[in-house]
Amino acid sequence: MDSIEIMTTGRIELGPTGRAVAANVKRLRATRGMSLRALSEALEKAGRGLSQDAINKIENGAKPDAKQVRRVDVDDLAALAVALRVNPSALLLPLTDDPSQMVKITGVGEVGADRAWDWVDGEMPIEQVKPGDPTGAILQFQVDARPAGRRMQLGAADG
Repeated sequence: MDSIEIMTTGRIELGPTGRAVAANVKRLRATRGMSLRALSEALEKAGRGLSQDAINKIENGAKPDAKQVRRVDVDDLAALAVALRVNPSALLLPLTDDPSQMVKITGVGEVGADRAWDWVDGEMPIEQVKPGDPTGAILQFQVDARPAGRRMQLGAADG
């Protein structure tokens, strides 16, 4: 495994997406009936060893006033998804797609949960698209966000 030195200038606070990841790791671990030790062992098998203490600190991030927290980097996110048997997007957002529920996303702010999931699943851009999509924002998003064979077929009949 390649190793790099990371320089920091101080504590970096968790944003709303980091808090959602923390809450989802805790929820999914509990749903699976996994102890901290069992998840740590599953992560070790996935090639991303995280101690029980590190996982506990990740889960602490779900609490707004927690002092002992650990951020999740993208490699952690992928390994956690593998160990918890979910797709990575299942860790990024709360488990609701109710359009009346607002979801906070780092870099975006609050959006309806259905819109957040459409974006995370690569179906639609996160920004509001004008009726009729005169700028082609949906098409451009589709071209940039997904491989050709996985793009949503706009206008195709649901089957």
